[in-house]
Parts: sequence; C-alpha cells; structure tokens
Amino acid sequence: MANAKFYGTGRRKKSIARVYLVPGTGKITINKRDIDQYLGLETLKVVVRQPLVATETVDKFDVLVNVHGGGFTGQAGAIRHGISRALLQADADYRPILKKAGYLTRDPRMKERKKYGLKAARRAPQFSKR
Repeated sequence: MANAKFYGTGRRKKSIARVYLVPGTGKITINKRDIDQYLGLETLKVVVRQPLVATETVDKFDVLVNVHGGGFTGQAGAIRHGISRALLQADADYRPILKKAGYLTRDPRMKERKKYGLKAARRAPQFSKR
C-alpha cells in the first residue's frame, strides 16, 4: 500500500464527488478547503466520516475530494458514497460492513421535473369556483 491512491466516484441528487484516498493521518480536504471550513453543520461532517468510522480507518487515510453540483446535504451524501467506493478499492474485505450499513447504495431519489400546466412538479394553480 506504499504510495497508493484509491479513487471512488460518489453521487447524490445533483452532486458528484470525486474522492481520492491517500495513506495518511485522517485529514479530510473538500475542494481544497478543510472539512470544518467547507461544511458548516456538524451532522454533515458526521455523514462524511461514517464509512471511515464503520471500517475503523479514520486515522489511516487522508481524503481528497472534488465535489460540485447540488447543495451541502447532497454533496455530503455524494462524498460518503465516494469514500465507500474508494475504501472498496483499498480493501475488498470492507464490502460486507459497508453494504450492511447501506453506504454502497446510490440514493436514487431525484428532484421531480416540473410539468406544463402546473406551478411545480405537482402543485396545481389555485382553484376558485368564481
């Protein structure tokens, strides 16, 4: 594992995260900024670290992330997905742990498209009898 770089692509909603795992001390860098600077909410930081905590590799890898699209929550989910996929490349023995926790499954929920004649995906114009 000397000088190895493991890659994983994570997606959620409109967000796409390119994740690289490099052997290191556990530093997480998102878009060239520290995780504490990039993600404001503590719950999102926990979400990002979940796969590392589950596999007990928090202090074994440095995580380098390029993420774009969507909002902070979608980006955090995409990063989690990417880290999980990269961990599989690092060691295939993590698969049962990550699969059981549900980190390898791509969340299929997307924003529903707006339909013509409506104000939003399902929101109809206000109805008045008179």
